[in-house]
Amino acid sequence: MNKKLKTNKVLISKTRIQAKVKQLARKISADYKGKDPILVGVLRGSFIFMADLLREISIPVEADFIAVASYNGGTKSSGVVRLNQDLSTGITGRHVILVEDIVDSGLTLSYLLNNLKTRRPASLEVCTLLDKKDRRRAQVPVKYKGFNIPDKFVVGYGLDHKQLYRNLPYVSWIEEE
Repeated sequence: MNKKLKTNKVLISKTRIQAKVKQLARKISADYKGKDPILVGVLRGSFIFMADLLREISIPVEADFIAVASYNGGTKSSGVVRLNQDLSTGITGRHVILVEDIVDSGLTLSYLLNNLKTRRPASLEVCTLLDKKDRRRAQVPVKYKGFNIPDKFVVGYGLDHKQLYRNLPYVSWIEEE
C-alpha cells in the first residue's frame, strides 16, 4: 500500500519549534557554562535541529556527527542498529550531548549511549527534539526534550520518509490514503 504525506497537517509548527530550540539552547548554555561541551548529532535526521540548536547556544561548543541505521527506508525500525559513520573527534574526558531528532523505541539511542560510554566521556546526556514515549522498548535517559508526540510516523524539520520531506519547516506525519 502506498503512503502519501498530507502536507496540510501540521503537528508542530515552525514557530513552536523555534521557540523550543531557543529554550533548550538556554538550558544547555547554563548547564554547561565553562565545560567546553561537544554536541554529537545523530545523522541524518538531527542535522537541521542540531544546526539551529548550535546557533542558539551562547557558550563555546564543538560539533561532530555519528551515523546509524535502523529503519532501512521503512516506517518501522528494524530493531537492528548499524553504525555507518563514527565520530572524527575523541570524546574521552569530554562533556557530550547526544543530539537526536526523535526518540522512538529507544533501541537506537540505547545502542549509541552504550557505544559512547565505552569511550569514557566526562558526562553523556541526550537532547532530542521529539519523544514518542508510547513506542519505548528500551528505557533511555533524556535530559533535554522538545516535544512529546503521539505514535505517528513523523516527517519534516530533518526527519524523512525515504529521504523526502526533510525540508519541511514544521513537523507533519505520513498517513495512508
